[in-house]
Order: sequence, then structure tokens, then C-alpha cells
Amino acid sequence: MASCIHSGTVLFAVLALCSAGCRCGDNSNVGGARQGFRAQDEEVDFGRALEGTLTRRQVTVLATGRASVSVVVASGSPFTVVASEVMVPGGGTAVVDVDFLAGVGTAEGSLTLTGAGGTTSVRLKGLGVRPLTCTPSGPCHASTFDLASGTCVEQTLEDGVSCVPLSRCQVDGHCESGACVGAPRSCDDDNPCTVDACSPSLGCVASPVVCPVPRNPCKVGVCDRDLGCGEEDARDFSVCGPVSCKKARLCFDGSCKEMAPPDGIVCAPATACQGEGTCQGGECEKPDAGDLVATFSQELGGEPVGAPALLVQGGGLFTSVCGGDAGCRLVSFTRHGLMRYESLYPDGGPRTLLAASDAGVVVLAPSGLESYSARGLGERQWEATWESLGAPGDAGPWVGHLNAGQVALTEAGEVLAQVAWAHALDGGTATAAPVPEGARWVWLSAREDAGSLVHAGPVEPWRGESRLALDTAGTPIRYTVEGRLERADVDPDGGSALHVTSLREDGGVLIGRASLAVASGTLLVGARAFVSTDGGAQVDVDWDGGTRTLTPHAEPVLLSAAGTSGYLFAQVCAREGGLPCAPEEERTVLRAVDSTTGRPAWEVDALPFEALPGTLHDAALLQGDAVGVLADAWVPEGRQVWLQFFAQGERLGMCPLPGYPTRLAGAAFFEGRMLVVVEREGVWRLESYGLGPGIQVETLGWPQRHAHSDGARREAP
Repeated sequence: MASCIHSGTVLFAVLALCSAGCRCGDNSNVGGARQGFRAQDEEVDFGRALEGTLTRRQVTVLATGRASVSVVVASGSPFTVVASEVMVPGGGTAVVDVDFLAGVGTAEGSLTLTGAGGTTSVRLKGLGVRPLTCTPSGPCHASTFDLASGTCVEQTLEDGVSCVPLSRCQVDGHCESGACVGAPRSCDDDNPCTVDACSPSLGCVASPVVCPVPRNPCKVGVCDRDLGCGEEDARDFSVCGPVSCKKARLCFDGSCKEMAPPDGIVCAPATACQGEGTCQGGECEKPDAGDLVATFSQELGGEPVGAPALLVQGGGLFTSVCGGDAGCRLVSFTRHGLMRYESLYPDGGPRTLLAASDAGVVVLAPSGLESYSARGLGERQWEATWESLGAPGDAGPWVGHLNAGQVALTEAGEVLAQVAWAHALDGGTATAAPVPEGARWVWLSAREDAGSLVHAGPVEPWRGESRLALDTAGTPIRYTVEGRLERADVDPDGGSALHVTSLREDGGVLIGRASLAVASGTLLVGARAFVSTDGGAQVDVDWDGGTRTLTPHAEPVLLSAAGTSGYLFAQVCAREGGLPCAPEEERTVLRAVDSTTGRPAWEVDALPFEALPGTLHDAALLQGDAVGVLADAWVPEGRQVWLQFFAQGERLGMCPLPGYPTRLAGAAFFEGRMLVVVEREGVWRLESYGLGPGIQVETLGWPQRHAHSDGARREAP
């Protein structure tokens, strides 16, 4: 009995052992050892990674038995495995290398592990980050993208590191306390026939010396590299006095002689609408004139606001428009009339153009000055409120008193202005009080802190209408109608103050109109006097009309490049005894005045027809001592606008614009063309017309109302 029990117990034990521990019949190649695996982590996070970069993480696989196990690994894009299979030793671990190729945004995937008849997976995730374009604030700063914060981080470069100065007037730049400083660039070309200067944006620039104009009209000023300025004979048969087909004063061997011109000699140049005239039988015969032909005519999409209605800068055309399908906006066209952009003003309210440069288009806004980009989409760049410009900040809303003649731009686009302000009436919705309550010179930056106040004069009482201009040295000059003529100088110690000094040390008073022009050291002030920029003697313009009453126009006034001739307009009433003229009796004359004597050299009626009333709109100096005048006349069919050409007291030609425009808002002369803003049949248009063969707008001196079509009021050297 006992023997039987022992045998059964042993058999039971053997069966139990086989069943519980040995797994009899498992893989015979491992001698009965257990085989299995698992991943150490359920999820692997690759974190933030720059777009396009490869980040590697490791996944640990553990053997769950005493036998080694082969594991096949796989994953999907943007995750990849380095090796598709790993061997995990029994009781040990193996590492699977997984790469993440970052795109943009969150990425998710899985790592699949397969082996010993089983499969498991590990979740994978990562975040791809596109780096910002980091631009340093200056040449002595470095800006890099910080992945952790997702922002640009700027650092100041060490002192002594080489850099390129912001101004091209400096060379051999190196960093000092975060600023790039350099030595002044020498622009002296050792040529007495050039005026050498340095432009912060262009570097060395040179312009020909303008030699004094000889008193002898048959001599011309020339510059010799060895001798400097001198004189030589003018070309034979050059005009030196009145010219007609009966007799003419022409140069011959350096002397002015009167002679009878032969038939066929040109007596009038060709214009955009008419061929040249020639002398025939003692008369100047010209072919019939046709209408000007527009090179383009573009709808504005609304009504132009303010004056000037048009600015031209760098080939871009700018106008401020309200109405149409949108609110008020800045509109820009290419020189060929193609739309560049329409930039809606932030509050949809009107703005008035002031001046334009590469740095931007400056406009007058209700709350102060604003600048809009001259390129791209025309976005607003900065705003300078009346309070930031000097108006008291705790005295309620203000209305600015500022127009285009009181703003000037430096070559770098910095803004100089004579600003004035008055309390707004009716809570700021009405116009300004009759007399502004304060005024101030201001100088605004055009750099990275654009629109901020760099220099300023003291707040002072308003002294009446004023005009501002810059000479070739960049010196601001101001004239007010009460007779003040002043210049402003920057604090030599580097302070922010503008020091205002009088140019009239003798206390002379120059009562005149609100106008100011400058060329070659000569100021044409108030349409009444020539004054040297160094405060020299004053030469009064001779406006003695004798039996006529002459009232000078404030603008346009023009000044030749040499500063020797001024071109002014005046309203004329021929009635005697002080009796007033009816509007249709008044005429407008163009007078050329010698700046050395103040006396008229010639005068001509500037309206298209002597028997018809009309209005002067604008004028510009043309190369060759000619003046282009835009004026209208009331013909039986309606208003007709004419472009006229004058020289030496003669009308050389006249060309009508097509049709009968209802209104004309403004004009600008640019290169060899004239641009006008006109209304035709209720639609406002921007139109371009050529001036004619070989006719170009003068670029030196003060050739237009505000010196140039960009309104910068800066003399061109």
C-alpha cells in the first residue's frame, strides 16, 4: 500500500513540475529557456525641433525571458528607424534608434516592435518649428532664433569687431558699445570743376561746378580742371536778345549782333503737339497744333484731397483720394500709370500729401503727421501726434496748422517742419481757431526710430504763414510773412535743441507773400526780394507797375540753378486811379527778374489768349532757360487747359489738353512729361503728357513750386 502511494506522488510531482515551470515542448533550440520582450516606455516625445532638422531618440527594449529574442522594428514618416531589426539578449536590453525629421507643426506616429510571436507599439510625437527671420537692429548686433521661446534673441557684438557703418560717409567701421563707428570718407576728387559731397545713402557724389553766368550774353561760363571757372565765346548764332523772323540778335565771335535771319532758320522749337516753326518771308510759320496725346489716363477711384494733389518720387506717383468703393486712402501708380497699391488710412478719414522720399510718404492727418511706405503695400510706418510735437498734452484736442510749404525732407528722408496748432472747436470736429496758439520747429528721424523727435526749437507764438526750405548743405531756412528770415542749426554739442538765428543782422524786414526759394546761395523771399544765405545785401524785386496794379503770386516762384534769375507771376489790373478790375479784366503775367538788380528782364502774358479770361495752375523751369506754364482759358465750348512754353519774353508754343476738363486739382512736371489730376465727366483721372522732343524739366535750383515734384523743398545742387 505504501509503495503504491509513493509512486503516485512522484508521478504527480513530475506532472506538476512539467506543467508549471518547464513548459515542456517549447522551442527545442533554446534548451527549454523562456523567450519574450517589451518596450520600456509607452511614449517617446521628441520635443521642439527646427524645421528640416533631424532629431534622434532611443527606445529601450527589454527581454522578458532568459532567451535572446530578435525584434523587427518599423515606423512611418516623419519618423524613421536606423536599423530594422535588433537582437535583445536574454534577460537584457537593446536600444532602437529612431529619427524625427521636423516639418512645421505637430507630428504623431508609432514605433512597431514585432518578435517571438508578439507585437507591441510605442507612441511617437514631436513639434516642428519654422524659425523666424531674425534681422539685427544694427550692424553691431547679432540676432538669432531661440527655439525654446520661439523668438529672436539679439546680442551686442564685442567692441572692435569690424562692421559696415549705416552711413556711406564713413569707412573702416568697428563696433563701440553697440554702435558702428568709422572714419569720415574723403570725397575730394581733386577736381575744381566738381562740387564734391557725401550722401549717407549714396556715398560720394559729385556734381559739375556751376560757373558764374557772364554779363555778356555771348559768353558762357566754363570750368577748366587746371584754371577753374572762366569764360569762352558762346556758339555762333546763339540767341542773345529778341528774335523774330525780321531781325534777331545773335552771337557771332563772342559779340551780340543784330542781323536779318535767313528763311528756313528755326524760329520756334517743336513741342508735343506742334512741329518746329521756321522763318519764311520774314514771318515765323508753324504747323497747325493738335491736342496733346496722353501717354496714359488712369481713373483715381475717388476725389483727390488737398494740395498738392500729386507727388512724384523715384518713379512712383502718389495721390490722396476719398470716395469710390472705399474710404480715404493713399493711392500709388507706376510712372507708366499702373496701380501699385491702395493703402486705406487707419480711420478712413482724409489725409493731405506733404512730401515724399525713399523713407516714405509724409501726410497731414487729423491727429498729427503720418508716414506711409513708398514701396510694398504702402503700410503706415509711424505717427507723430501734435502733443508729441509740442502741443500741451492736457489742454484738450488740437487741430494742426500745416501745409506742404512748411515741410522739407533731407536726403535721408528726415522730416523738418514748422508746425503750429490751435484748439479744436466742437469737440474736435470743427476747423481750427482763427489764430494758432503755438508753433515750433521740429526735426523727426527717418531711421529705426522713425517719426521720433530728434531736434526741436522752443515753442513760440505763431507769427503768420511761413515757408521752409533746405539749401544744399541741408540747412533749414524759414520765412514768415511778418518779415522774419531765419535759419536753424543743430546743437554742436550733440543736444536736441535747434538754435534759431536771424539772417537779417541789420534788422531788415521783408514783408511779402508766403513763398521761399533757394539756389546757389541766393534766396528768393516773399516774391519780393533776393537775399544771400549768408545774410548779405537785400535786392528788392521791382514790382512798380506804373499805370498798372501788380499783385505778386505767392507761388509758384522759380529760381535758376545759378540763382541769377527769378521767375515770378503776378495778377495785373490795368485800370487807372486805383479802380478795381472785374475778374474777367484781370490778367496774369510771368516776369523774369535779375537777382543782382531786382529789375525785370522780360515779361509776358501767361494766359493762353489775351482776349479770354483764365487761371494759372502751375509752372516749372525747363532746360534751356524756358518756362512751362499750365493755365486754362474759358472758350465758348467751356474750360480748356493749355500747356505753354515761354523763353526770353516770347511764347514759343502752346498745346491744349484734350477735351474740356471740369476741374483741375494739380500738376507735376517730371523728366520729360507733365502729370495732371483732372476731372472729366464726373470722373477724376491721373493723366500723363509728354512735353515734346528734347524738352526736359530742369533738375537744378528751384525748378518747381516746391523745388521738385516730390515736395521735399530741398535745393538740388
